[in-house]
Amino acid sequence: MARAEARGVTSKSAEEWRKSTLKKALERTPQRHALFETTSHIPQEVAYTAEDLAATNWDERERLGYPGEYPFTRGVQPTMYRGRLWTMRQYAGYATAEESNARYRYLLERGQTGLSVAFDLPTQMGYDADHPMAEGEVGKVGVSISSLDDMQQLLEGIPLDKVTTSMTINSTAAILLALYIAVARKQGVDPKVLSGTVQNDILKE
Repeated sequence: MARAEARGVTSKSAEEWRKSTLKKALERTPQRHALFETTSHIPQEVAYTAEDLAATNWDERERLGYPGEYPFTRGVQPTMYRGRLWTMRQYAGYATAEESNARYRYLLERGQTGLSVAFDLPTQMGYDADHPMAEGEVGKVGVSISSLDDMQQLLEGIPLDKVTTSMTINSTAAILLALYIAVARKQGVDPKVLSGTVQNDILKE
């Protein structure tokens, strides 16, 4: 408080702020709407303070916690990015597994720390490349994966125990994840050490 006063800043309550600074601002420029709310229809105040938390019996240890511990509000790592940087992945997927593999290895050699696989629409929808419904779409917006052989070619020479992989695959997520695990086993990698993310929103595509 002494520091604030030394800088010419007075300590005031939220109510005092509303009656002074906020009141003057609203007199100059009224709010565009009488009510502001989130997309879930939760009303939003102009500002929130510790006084609002006190009114809800909010428990800091229970609801906020510490970095690296549940509920992970303050991050999954205790030191966040002071130690290990976030995983850097460029979303990529060419028409064939071979082309995509070459791209992934190129990126990893130049410092990328993870993979982000872009699949074509037939793969996302669960159609093999030779299915009539896949005509004209194979390899168009990402890599085409129809079999375990395709997945092996996609990940050839990439150590899955050291590289994390993100797969944007939606409704066929379980199938592609199974293929990924099968390739890892062929590499001699225990599935327990695999890491990454699988987007599995079955309603997206």
